[in-house]
Amino acid sequence: MASQLLTRVLQRGLPPSASLRSSIRPAVQAPLVQASLALSSSNKSTPPAPLQEPKTSFSEVLDRATNIFFLTELMRGFWLSFEVSMKPKVTINYPFEKGHLSPRFRGEHALRRYPNGEERCIACKLCEAICPAQAITIEAEQRADGSRKTTRYDIDMTKCIFCGFCQEACPVDAIVEGPNFEFATETHEELLYDKEKLLANGDKWEVAIARNLAAEHLYR
Repeated sequence: MASQLLTRVLQRGLPPSASLRSSIRPAVQAPLVQASLALSSSNKSTPPAPLQEPKTSFSEVLDRATNIFFLTELMRGFWLSFEVSMKPKVTINYPFEKGHLSPRFRGEHALRRYPNGEERCIACKLCEAICPAQAITIEAEQRADGSRKTTRYDIDMTKCIFCGFCQEACPVDAIVEGPNFEFATETHEELLYDKEKLLANGDKWEVAIARNLAAEHLYR
Protein backbone atom coordinates (compact mmCIF):
# COMPACT_ATOMS: atom_id res chain seq x y z
CA MET A 1 0.00 0.00 0.00
CA ALA A 2 2.76 2.41 0.90
CA SER A 3 4.73 1.59 -2.23
CA GLN A 4 1.69 2.16 -4.44
CA LEU A 5 1.01 5.52 -2.74
CA LEU A 6 4.62 6.62 -3.17
CA THR A 7 4.54 5.62 -6.84
CA ARG A 8 1.35 7.63 -7.38
CA VAL A 9 2.91 10.68 -5.69
CA LEU A 10 6.01 10.53 -7.84
CA GLN A 11 3.93 10.24 -10.98
CA ARG A 12 1.76 13.27 -10.13
CA GLY A 13 4.64 15.42 -8.87
CA LEU A 14 2.91 16.25 -5.56
CA PRO A 15 4.57 16.39 -2.15
CA PRO A 16 3.90 13.30 -0.02
CA SER A 17 2.12 15.26 2.69
CA ALA A 18 -0.37 16.73 0.21
CA SER A 19 -1.09 13.30 -1.19
CA LEU A 20 -1.65 11.86 2.26
CA ARG A 21 -4.06 14.63 3.12
CA SER A 22 -5.96 14.22 -0.12
CA SER A 23 -6.22 10.44 0.21
CA ILE A 24 -7.00 10.10 3.90
CA ARG A 25 -9.09 13.14 4.92
CA PRO A 26 -12.01 13.01 2.45
CA ALA A 27 -13.58 10.17 4.45
CA VAL A 28 -13.47 12.35 7.58
CA GLN A 29 -14.26 15.70 5.95
CA ALA A 30 -17.38 14.59 4.12
CA PRO A 31 -19.59 14.19 7.23
CA LEU A 32 -18.34 17.51 8.62
CA VAL A 33 -19.17 19.34 5.40
CA GLN A 34 -22.63 17.83 5.32
CA ALA A 35 -23.27 18.79 8.96
CA SER A 36 -22.14 22.39 8.39
CA LEU A 37 -24.36 22.71 5.31
CA ALA A 38 -27.33 21.38 7.24
CA LEU A 39 -26.66 23.81 10.10
CA SER A 40 -26.36 26.80 7.77
CA SER A 41 -29.57 25.91 6.01
CA SER A 42 -31.42 25.57 9.32
CA ASN A 43 -30.19 29.00 10.53
CA LYS A 44 -31.67 30.91 7.65
CA SER A 45 -34.10 33.34 9.25
CA THR A 46 -37.28 34.47 7.66
CA PRO A 47 -37.41 38.12 6.60
CA PRO A 48 -38.95 40.45 9.22
CA ALA A 49 -42.51 41.48 8.83
CA PRO A 50 -43.07 45.04 7.61
CA LEU A 51 -43.55 47.65 10.33
CA GLN A 52 -47.06 48.85 10.92
CA GLU A 53 -47.98 52.24 12.31
CA PRO A 54 -49.60 52.05 15.75
CA LYS A 55 -53.25 52.80 15.79
CA THR A 56 -54.16 56.02 17.58
CA SER A 57 -57.43 56.37 19.41
CA PHE A 58 -59.76 59.33 19.12
CA SER A 59 -58.88 60.54 22.64
CA GLU A 60 -55.17 60.66 21.78
CA VAL A 61 -55.88 62.66 18.65
CA LEU A 62 -58.08 65.05 20.64
CA ASP A 63 -55.39 65.57 23.31
CA ARG A 64 -52.76 66.27 20.69
CA ALA A 65 -54.97 68.78 18.93
CA THR A 66 -55.79 70.50 22.23
CA ASN A 67 -52.10 70.86 23.10
CA ILE A 68 -51.35 72.31 19.69
CA PHE A 69 -54.19 74.85 19.46
CA PHE A 70 -54.51 75.92 23.11
CA LEU A 71 -50.80 75.68 24.11
CA THR A 72 -51.67 73.78 27.28
CA GLU A 73 -48.14 72.52 27.91
CA LEU A 74 -46.70 76.00 27.48
CA MET A 75 -49.26 77.50 29.84
CA ARG A 76 -48.56 74.76 32.39
CA GLY A 77 -44.87 75.74 32.35
CA PHE A 78 -45.74 79.42 32.79
CA TRP A 79 -47.96 78.59 35.75
CA LEU A 80 -45.21 76.57 37.43
CA SER A 81 -42.77 79.46 37.02
CA PHE A 82 -45.32 81.84 38.51
CA GLU A 83 -45.86 79.58 41.55
CA VAL A 84 -42.13 79.32 42.21
CA SER A 85 -41.67 83.09 41.90
CA MET A 86 -44.27 83.67 44.61
CA LYS A 87 -42.53 81.43 47.18
CA PRO A 88 -40.13 82.96 49.73
CA LYS A 89 -36.49 83.10 48.67
CA VAL A 90 -34.12 80.46 50.00
CA THR A 91 -30.93 82.40 49.22
CA ILE A 92 -29.29 85.15 51.25
CA ASN A 93 -27.29 88.17 50.21
CA TYR A 94 -23.89 87.04 51.49
CA PRO A 95 -21.73 88.64 52.93
CA PHE A 96 -24.27 91.27 53.98
CA GLU A 97 -26.62 88.53 55.21
CA LYS A 98 -25.46 85.39 56.99
CA GLY A 99 -27.26 82.20 57.85
CA HIS A 100 -27.58 80.49 61.21
CA LEU A 101 -24.64 78.39 62.40
CA SER A 102 -24.98 75.31 64.57
CA PRO A 103 -23.62 75.53 68.14
CA ARG A 104 -21.35 72.64 67.19
CA PHE A 105 -19.84 74.49 64.25
CA ARG A 106 -16.06 74.12 64.21
CA GLY A 107 -14.45 77.32 62.98
CA GLU A 108 -11.39 79.37 63.85
CA HIS A 109 -9.55 78.34 67.02
CA ALA A 110 -9.44 80.46 70.16
CA LEU A 111 -8.00 80.35 73.67
CA ARG A 112 -10.39 81.40 76.45
CA ARG A 113 -9.93 83.22 79.74
CA TYR A 114 -11.74 83.11 83.05
CA PRO A 115 -14.00 86.06 83.90
CA ASN A 116 -11.18 87.54 86.00
CA GLY A 117 -8.90 87.60 82.96
CA GLU A 118 -6.71 84.63 83.87
CA GLU A 119 -5.92 82.13 81.15
CA ARG A 120 -7.84 78.88 81.32
CA CYS A 121 -5.09 76.72 79.81
CA ILE A 122 -3.29 74.57 82.41
CA ALA A 123 -0.64 73.25 79.98
CA CYS A 124 -1.74 69.62 80.31
CA LYS A 125 -0.88 69.12 76.62
CA LEU A 126 -3.81 66.78 76.03
CA CYS A 127 -4.78 68.74 72.94
CA GLU A 128 -1.25 68.45 71.58
CA ALA A 129 -1.22 64.70 72.20
CA ILE A 130 -4.62 63.99 70.65
CA CYS A 131 -4.23 66.17 67.54
CA PRO A 132 -4.14 63.72 64.59
CA ALA A 133 -2.49 66.29 62.32
CA GLN A 134 0.18 67.26 64.88
CA ALA A 135 -0.69 70.90 64.33
CA ILE A 136 -0.39 72.03 67.97
CA THR A 137 2.89 72.89 69.72
CA ILE A 138 2.91 73.75 73.44
CA GLU A 139 5.68 74.82 75.78
CA ALA A 140 5.04 75.41 79.49
CA GLU A 141 6.70 76.51 82.68
CA GLN A 142 5.86 76.33 86.38
CA ARG A 143 4.40 79.25 88.25
CA ALA A 144 5.38 80.39 91.71
CA ASP A 145 2.36 78.65 93.25
CA GLY A 146 3.25 75.34 91.62
CA SER A 147 0.69 75.44 88.81
CA ARG A 148 1.66 75.34 85.15
CA LYS A 149 1.13 77.91 82.45
CA THR A 150 1.86 77.98 78.76
CA THR A 151 4.68 80.06 77.40
CA ARG A 152 4.04 78.94 73.84
CA TYR A 153 0.85 77.77 72.21
CA ASP A 154 1.08 77.52 68.42
CA ILE A 155 -1.38 76.07 65.93
CA ASP A 156 -0.45 75.52 62.31
CA MET A 157 -3.78 76.15 60.63
CA THR A 158 -2.48 74.74 57.35
CA LYS A 159 -2.27 71.32 59.03
CA CYS A 160 -5.48 71.52 61.06
CA ILE A 161 -8.32 69.29 59.84
CA PHE A 162 -10.94 70.86 62.17
CA CYS A 163 -11.82 67.55 63.79
CA GLY A 164 -12.53 69.16 67.17
CA PHE A 165 -10.49 66.62 69.16
CA CYS A 166 -8.55 69.39 70.91
CA GLN A 167 -11.76 70.95 72.17
CA GLU A 168 -13.11 67.59 73.34
CA ALA A 169 -9.88 66.68 75.15
CA CYS A 170 -9.48 69.98 77.03
CA PRO A 171 -10.60 69.53 80.68
CA VAL A 172 -11.12 73.27 81.28
CA ASP A 173 -12.62 74.39 77.93
CA ALA A 174 -9.56 76.49 77.18
CA ILE A 175 -9.04 75.67 73.50
CA VAL A 176 -12.22 75.84 71.44
CA GLU A 177 -13.24 76.21 67.84
CA GLY A 178 -15.22 79.39 67.52
CA PRO A 179 -17.99 80.51 65.17
CA ASN A 180 -15.76 82.43 62.78
CA PHE A 181 -15.14 80.92 59.35
CA GLU A 182 -13.94 84.03 57.54
CA PHE A 183 -10.21 83.90 58.15
CA ALA A 184 -8.78 83.64 54.65
CA THR A 185 -5.26 85.02 54.32
CA GLU A 186 -2.89 86.04 51.56
CA THR A 187 0.29 84.52 53.01
CA HIS A 188 1.19 81.24 54.63
CA GLU A 189 2.68 82.91 57.69
CA GLU A 190 -0.68 84.43 58.65
CA LEU A 191 -2.04 80.93 59.23
CA LEU A 192 0.58 80.14 61.87
CA TYR A 193 -1.32 81.14 65.02
CA ASP A 194 0.57 81.92 68.21
CA LYS A 195 -0.70 82.33 71.76
CA GLU A 196 -1.45 86.04 71.41
CA LYS A 197 -3.51 85.47 68.27
CA LEU A 198 -5.51 82.69 69.91
CA LEU A 199 -6.18 84.74 73.05
CA ALA A 200 -7.31 87.67 70.91
CA ASN A 201 -9.76 85.37 69.13
CA GLY A 202 -11.08 84.17 72.47
CA ASP A 203 -11.62 87.70 73.74
CA LYS A 204 -13.39 88.62 70.52
CA TRP A 205 -15.75 85.64 70.34
CA GLU A 206 -16.20 84.88 74.06
CA VAL A 207 -19.93 85.65 74.12
CA ALA A 208 -20.73 83.40 71.17
CA ILE A 209 -18.36 80.67 72.39
CA ALA A 210 -19.91 80.61 75.86
CA ARG A 211 -23.41 80.43 74.38
CA ASN A 212 -22.47 77.53 72.11
CA LEU A 213 -20.81 75.59 74.94
CA ALA A 214 -23.86 76.09 77.15
CA ALA A 215 -26.14 74.83 74.37
CA GLU A 216 -24.29 71.56 73.92
CA HIS A 217 -22.98 70.80 77.42
CA LEU A 218 -25.61 68.08 77.88
CA TYR A 219 -24.20 66.11 74.96
CA ARG A 220 -20.53 66.22 75.90
